[in-house]
Amino acid sequence: MPRETLLLRIGAALAIALPAVVTRAAGLHPSAVAAAVIYGAGVLAAAVLLMWAAETARADMSGALALALLALIAVLPEYAVDVYYAFAAGTKPHYAGYAAANMTGANRLLVGVGWALVVLAFTLGVRRTARRGGRHGRRRPPSSRGEERDVRLAPHHRTELGFLALATVLGFIPALTAEIGWYIAIVLIGVYVIYLGRIARGGGEDVENLAGVPARLVTLPRRMRRTATAAGFAIGAALVFISAEPFANSLVDAGSALGVDEFLLVQWLAPLASEAPELIVAVVFAWRLRDADAIGTLLSSKVNQWTLLIGSLPLAYKAGGGAWSLPLDSRQLEEVLLTASQTVLGLGLLIDLVLRRWEAALLFVLFAIQFALPGEQARLVLSGIYLAVGFTVLINRYRDLGRAMETVFRR
Repeated sequence: MPRETLLLRIGAALAIALPAVVTRAAGLHPSAVAAAVIYGAGVLAAAVLLMWAAETARADMSGALALALLALIAVLPEYAVDVYYAFAAGTKPHYAGYAAANMTGANRLLVGVGWALVVLAFTLGVRRTARRGGRHGRRRPPSSRGEERDVRLAPHHRTELGFLALATVLGFIPALTAEIGWYIAIVLIGVYVIYLGRIARGGGEDVENLAGVPARLVTLPRRMRRTATAAGFAIGAALVFISAEPFANSLVDAGSALGVDEFLLVQWLAPLASEAPELIVAVVFAWRLRDADAIGTLLSSKVNQWTLLIGSLPLAYKAGGGAWSLPLDSRQLEEVLLTASQTVLGLGLLIDLVLRRWEAALLFVLFAIQFALPGEQARLVLSGIYLAVGFTVLINRYRDLGRAMETVFRR
């Protein structure tokens, strides 16, 4: 790629984000619809810059660590919103329910919708390349028409799966104790730190399959390449902070004007907006037939949200004037139980490093059922279905589970 083309593409991404930056810096308050468009463009630009940075970073660090950084930065808006709710709950007790609702909603959206979107985008990407008469960029030759539409993880992703299995077990403790306690917060944060240390091992990876802007950036001298990578992560993170929160708020305001329940907006619409950067990145990866990177990004995000995000809530609650443990009411107990149960099924379906189309459809259908049957009894029944199917799959794939757990406990 010529230098002029490289600068043009980077400039275009920054230009898309410029209205969001100007609007936020000038303190303007456009209508909800206009704000959604302006800040939505900022979120899109952030996703593109973060994706370029993560791909370029693979020349200097392990791909798993690059994806983990991408997943963490892309989901920072979710952390900002949820930590704010937990902090405010220290003086406004009803915000405690919002903190738990936002966290459980984000986690269930990630698995029930995000994973399914990756499979859909990947399937459409395969069809697109098949119509063009080739499968350029495909790393593994499919053995059948059906198999080529299955999303596959790389073997090194067993590390994420192993740590997710550990976090899944710990995730049931709040549902049993009616609180997110400081003790479980410390353990979950420790699990995430160990996870980062484990995946940080290893140097740069093969970057021959890169295309577009990252392919040009990796050819730069090491110092310039690392500077460009750091700048991409930094600018992308800044755009996430600038755009994601007002984007979420504009969607919530629009929903409120239409008479949508505030609790539902906090649990579903706000997380959907704050998760947008990583969902866009994952869908683009899948569309480009980078299936391992696509589902790997969302898997890493699931690990950090089910460990670091949960662990940060009681600490924020204490900082805001509350106790050391964030209390959960009966509704939130059900939400946490349902989210943990969904995680069991998601882990079971992905533990063999393959996410098949019917598996993605199952996750989406079970996710959608909760909207048709929103009552307490339905949540408990749905939790039971998740657990029954999830444990059945894990028992049948116990060897794969064992391989994943070996990555957690080996030195």
